[in-house]
Amino acid sequence: MAQLLEAAASVLAEAGYDAATMTEIAARAGASIGAVYQYFPNKESIVRALRTQYGNEMEERWTHLDESAASLSVEQIAYRFVEVMVRFIEEHPAYFAVLDAPVKFKRDQEARKRLRERIANIFTMKMPSLSHERAYRMANVSLQIIKSMNALYREATSKERQELVKEYKLALAAYMEARLTSPVSRILRIAQ
Repeated sequence: MAQLLEAAASVLAEAGYDAATMTEIAARAGASIGAVYQYFPNKESIVRALRTQYGNEMEERWTHLDESAASLSVEQIAYRFVEVMVRFIEEHPAYFAVLDAPVKFKRDQEARKRLRERIANIFTMKMPSLSHERAYRMANVSLQIIKSMNALYREATSKERQELVKEYKLALAAYMEARLTSPVSRILRIAQ
């Protein structure tokens, strides 16, 4: 099944959702069309499986970030948040095709909550006085900032993508710094 999903991702990245065919996916996987249909009755089921796989992979990446956050500054954490997303997109060329596919899919609410809790915990680690409610809200806002990069990133040239990433890092860092550092700390940082 992993080979089928890898082949499907390759076909989706090259052809897009509409042009991708089950026959091409089978050929790319070196499998019979019957084998593909045994696991996936249609393209929609393949896209749902890829979305689940991508969600699980992203959760794993956030787990590793969570583990290293204690030793990072707020700015470094913001930069890492953006880098996690960019690296994932670059390593998964089918990401946008899968994301844009006209398939009904709702990520598991428990997984969504775990991600937000993980990020909220990072924020609380940086500012222990932060209430859970506020940290969770900040996690939601931070994720929306990162997700908003997708539309611009998808359409940008390679050079422009690098510039967009810099802008998003600055935007997220500014937001997080404003929320996670004291006014005195911000003034001292600016004075340097």
